[in-house]
Amino acid sequence: MKYTIIFLGLVLMSACKETSQEVDVVPDNQITQQETPQAEPVKKKPLSPHTSAMAMIGDAHIHFDYSSPGVRDRIVFGGLLPYNVVWQAGAHQATWMETNKDLSIAGKKLKAGKYGFFVIPNEKEWTVIFNSNWDQHGKDEYDKKDDVVRLKITPQTNEDIQEHLEYKVIKTSDSSGRITLSWEKILIEFPFEVN
Repeated sequence: MKYTIIFLGLVLMSACKETSQEVDVVPDNQITQQETPQAEPVKKKPLSPHTSAMAMIGDAHIHFDYSSPGVRDRIVFGGLLPYNVVWQAGAHQATWMETNKDLSIAGKKLKAGKYGFFVIPNEKEWTVIFNSNWDQHGKDEYDKKDDVVRLKITPQTNEDIQEHLEYKVIKTSDSSGRITLSWEKILIEFPFEVN
């Protein structure tokens, strides 16, 4: 009887030992990197974020769509962007402008539609261009024969730096407005009338 109790005790201890080996309990402070949920990778902010500017002037909806590069301690006009060369007035894709109403800009008629917006910077005078080919990468397919309206603008120089390229469509009355482009220390602006 004595040996039977000892034998049963050994069997019971052995069974408990095997059971404890099957359960893999790991203290919280010993969880390995593999077992923790993976953190989302940190997304870098784009250097030239895609953005837009728009306004309602009466019944006219005027919309600019562009990518906004930063100055990033560079000389932009006359440096990064040489003078007297066509620029897509933004980064990546050509900047485009759309209006659902005919406009008059500097005495020239711009029919309702969508246009590529280009400029030719210069120290004394900028050329502003509305081009019928609005869907292109940069100025890769720019062709002067597709220009619909061209006008000359005298740039203004600011003391403060505008870090990112910015367009504004500003309502000045129920039938008129002003378009501005500012970047680095340069601002250009021109008025328009809704027809």
